Amino acid sequence: MYPNLYWVFKDFFGIEWNWLKLINSFGFIVALSFIAAAWILTIELRRKQSQGLLVHTEETITVGASASFSDLLINFILGFILGYKIIGAFVTPNALDDPQGFILSAKGNLLVGMIGGLFFAGLKWWEKNKQKLAKPEQRILRIWPQDRVGDLVVYAAIFGFLGAKIFHNLENWDDFVKDPIGSLLSFSGLTFYGGLICAAVAIYFYGNKNKIPFIHLCDSNAPGLMLAYGVGRLGCQVSGDGDWGILNSAFVTDTQGHIVKATADEFQQHFAANTNFYTQHFGSLDAVKYISINSFAGLPNWLFAYNYPHNVISEGVSFSDCAGPYCNYLPIPVFPTPFYEAVVCILLFVFLMMIRNKIKVPGKMFAIYLILNGVERFFIEKIRVNTTYSIFGFHPTQAEIISSLLVVSGIILFWLSSKKEKKIVV
Repeated sequence: MYPNLYWVFKDFFGIEWNWLKLINSFGFIVALSFIAAAWILTIELRRKQSQGLLVHTEETITVGASASFSDLLINFILGFILGYKIIGAFVTPNALDDPQGFILSAKGNLLVGMIGGLFFAGLKWWEKNKQKLAKPEQRILRIWPQDRVGDLVVYAAIFGFLGAKIFHNLENWDDFVKDPIGSLLSFSGLTFYGGLICAAVAIYFYGNKNKIPFIHLCDSNAPGLMLAYGVGRLGCQVSGDGDWGILNSAFVTDTQGHIVKATADEFQQHFAANTNFYTQHFGSLDAVKYISINSFAGLPNWLFAYNYPHNVISEGVSFSDCAGPYCNYLPIPVFPTPFYEAVVCILLFVFLMMIRNKIKVPGKMFAIYLILNGVERFFIEKIRVNTTYSIFGFHPTQAEIISSLLVVSGIILFWLSSKKEKKIVV
């Protein structure tokens, strides 16, 4: 496991650069997933533009004016944060020992923050002054939907993160009540469907404001969303953020942290030796789910049972020879469900890219995405650890409920699109 890039470089290259502790592995990979989604979205919007399905809008801008007070203030704030927190981490004693705690605390370097703020504000003033005209001019810009991908990604990132946090805390209400501030500020604990729903609402209003048909936005986003989800799940796997599966009773973890095969009796003995951990984590031993599946077809054991050593949430029991954060591993391996989802969703992304040129009716591509994503998530939930609800004798998880609704919505949208397609053909 690699909680941050420091551990990656230490393991692969034997290099120990403390500043890499500031770059969280999960956040870094999620950022890559957003970049990948933005790239695919740009390609799809250009394709739809070439088909005459999208139009441009015009905006009037002022060229040659001096930097406004708001320009200077915004740049000062950004520079101050960069200096106070990021650069400040290098000059504040012991800050890099716990970079996450430092970033989320009020600690920082005020002097470096002020210097950073003034530098950024001065840079903005210099940039605007260099372009200053004797008389500022009004110019009209023609903006196509693909030119707005940057804004779309920012809206999706902000509202997606907020939605993922809100839905996660609703799903884990008891943990939220115990530590509301910690739950809200923690870098871990995100629910994909919460992010998808809130980001979709934000993009709808943004698209409507800028005259981008929402149905075309949905179709254009479908392949990128599937790719982003797959890449994002790699971040969950690499960092060990808790989005793993149920226990695999065919294996246990020995005292050195190695995964070894186990008989049913050995599993029970190992489980009994760690009852305190599982009772604390699940509330009761009855809530702990497990199945036994051995590796097959020459595949490595970790594909079936993984103990997430040095996971980012410090879950499990501690290594005897490790000190500081990220020293835990799971005493009984679990199914690495984030890796399963990453592989499946990347393959589904390839499938969507292969069929996209064959789909002519708006809405059909997004319908297929909803169905595929919903089915994938519904079945992976069967071996995942998640909070369940009691509804009319059934005990679904939040993800099972939402994924079922997505499949139903996708089927309805596909049916409506097919009816429209028949009318066009006739």
